[in-house]
Amino acid sequence: MENWLTEIMSEFGYMGIMFLIAIENVFPPIPSEVILTFGGFMTTTSTLSIIGVVISATAGSVIGAIILYIIGLQLDVARLEKIVDRWGHILRITKSDIYKADAWFDKYGPWTVFFCRFIPLIRSLISIPAGMSNMNVGLFLLFTTLGTFIWNVVLVNLGASLGASWEVIVEYMEVYSKVIYALLIVLVLLSLYLLIKRRK
Repeated sequence: MENWLTEIMSEFGYMGIMFLIAIENVFPPIPSEVILTFGGFMTTTSTLSIIGVVISATAGSVIGAIILYIIGLQLDVARLEKIVDRWGHILRITKSDIYKADAWFDKYGPWTVFFCRFIPLIRSLISIPAGMSNMNVGLFLLFTTLGTFIWNVVLVNLGASLGASWEVIVEYMEVYSKVIYALLIVLVLLSLYLLIKRRK
């Protein structure tokens, strides 16, 4: 996959980067780390600039985030209530749980969106619950853009700094991803344990 990504970026430059990042947001398995770090490396061997790569990558991220936000809008609370009515006894979820989660996202949604932009995989998917909770579009775009911009600036500059050794960053990012996923699994299991214990 890396060869395919780098070929598109080499051939189409900024537009290729924006397109790939937009697709990466909708289909998270595509590694943004490869796109961004190779984009940084390209600034040392082509006419591309760091700021140009960052802007095109940020634009692509926002486009992808908007698509997932719109998908989330289709899964509003009313539709979730219907799902709970049918499957709630199996999933052990009540309508009250939905309301609490929705209220929590209304209160902490903007910062959740911002910080999740630094977590692989979740950085893209967080746009769906933002849409589901009908988060203010302006706030969603603001915090999505800020978080994405910082993520892009860091990785693009790292790619430019290491030059031909840009793939080293990808290796470190894989380790970072695994650590984050392990922590998330622990948090989810702990949350489930506390939820079950409380209900008992």
